[in-house]
Amino acid sequence: MGTLGNIIWFLTGGLIAGLLWTVAGLLCCITVAGIPLGLQCFKFAGLSFFPFGKEVRFGESTISVLANIVWLLCCGVHMAAIFALAGIFMCVTVIGIPFGLQMFKFAKLALMPFGARVV
Repeated sequence: MGTLGNIIWFLTGGLIAGLLWTVAGLLCCITVAGIPLGLQCFKFAGLSFFPFGKEVRFGESTISVLANIVWLLCCGVHMAAIFALAGIFMCVTVIGIPFGLQMFKFAKLALMPFGARVV
């Protein structure tokens, strides 16, 4: 399902989502203060292109915990809620379940992107 899922995902919105995340990352990297946010956008972009077969792993450090708290207050909770809601709607049909599970992966990354690795 991984290869077929990635192809379907890419053709039905993954390309656009990945490009939008890349543009957002480039815009964030214009300023020095925005570089950490831009790097997180690039994580989302990499996952947006081909999410099947990848997983999100979290590493803990003091700086990443503090950055994640700021991220949660600014936009993390809202993004995670939107991804989770999209995942629930996709899981309504049997065909949409694998794609809904990918949206839950995005929700997980949206909560705490700092210190997370996509492997």
